[in-house]
Amino acid sequence: MLQILLVSTFLSLVLAMLLIHFNHLHESFSSDYETSGVQKFHIGAVPRIGGIPIGVGLLAGFLVLVWQQGHVLPLVLFLVAMPAFAAGLFEDLTKRVGPLPRLLATLFAAALGYWLLGAGLHRLDLPGLDQLLQRSTIFSLLLTVIAVGGVAHAVNIIDGYNGLSGMVAIFIFLALAYVAFKVGDHLLMGVCFAAVGAISGFLFWNFPRGLIFAGDGGAYLVGFIVAEVSVLLVVRNPLVSPWFPLLLVIYPVFETLFSIYRRKFLQSRRVGYPDALHLHQIIYKRMVLWMVGSKEAGHLTMRNSLTSPYLWALSSVSVVPAMLFWQNTYILMAFCALFAVSYVYLYRMIVRFRAPRWLVLRKTANH
Repeated sequence: MLQILLVSTFLSLVLAMLLIHFNHLHESFSSDYETSGVQKFHIGAVPRIGGIPIGVGLLAGFLVLVWQQGHVLPLVLFLVAMPAFAAGLFEDLTKRVGPLPRLLATLFAAALGYWLLGAGLHRLDLPGLDQLLQRSTIFSLLLTVIAVGGVAHAVNIIDGYNGLSGMVAIFIFLALAYVAFKVGDHLLMGVCFAAVGAISGFLFWNFPRGLIFAGDGGAYLVGFIVAEVSVLLVVRNPLVSPWFPLLLVIYPVFETLFSIYRRKFLQSRRVGYPDALHLHQIIYKRMVLWMVGSKEAGHLTMRNSLTSPYLWALSSVSVVPAMLFWQNTYILMAFCALFAVSYVYLYRMIVRFRAPRWLVLRKTANH
């Protein structure tokens, strides 16, 4: 496992460094420029093709894993993920691929995973629904495609600040690796280590300085692998509750569901309408913005990076109990419900400027 981790980390780290160093050669089509968009919080031209080093690091780790264990599942998984990755990367390079085509490409990739990898949802530990999933291939396929595509899209939604989605994904992969180890599934554990290494190499340059962004390609690739490994872990190991991976990804998933509810029912807007009202953006504007008040470029980057640790902490609130109770469906259900209630309460508190003072890490005078 150490070999897998080191190879994937090294290649991701070096390739990201080269993309940053030679940014002047490709920035005209690969970079995200300073903009007034509602979801932009950076200065200058930053390459948003971090999905490339993540993908290369992931593939290298998978090749080592195949060489060690002689099983082609990791390579098939990588190939299955290509439609989701390609759609996101094409958007990063052209800025012409909307959310719907990217989502459809990810749903197609999930369908490929269902047939080629056997990555299908056949049980949720819910009486009645489990019988339906086992008897109806169409229903099982439909639910799997929606779940996998939804998780991948959700990871892309939280990819808004330096290190945010990358570190959350590392938490999730480490938890998946832990349970894979507990049930003796060394193949999926190796997949998780390859993913941790690939993301870590990219994060070295992304956090805190924001020298490169994962982009839609990186976010969809990471989110898709998270979802597929989650499904495969449950399919291959009956001891694992299907609510274990759901609790692991509850932060990005509930963020997405709450955003849909907020836009549709509270704001009467289109579900796909871009805004700056996600929880990470609210934390930035209501709390972090006042810590470093200067408009200097360096302070803007600092504020960007100070936002992520809040969400890392929020994610760990679900990851830790998921690791502790990975076999107990009812306890996992209870923690999912508790997270949803806590999220809504925290969101309301911050929006109303009632966040506890201890959440403000530090204050710096304006310049």
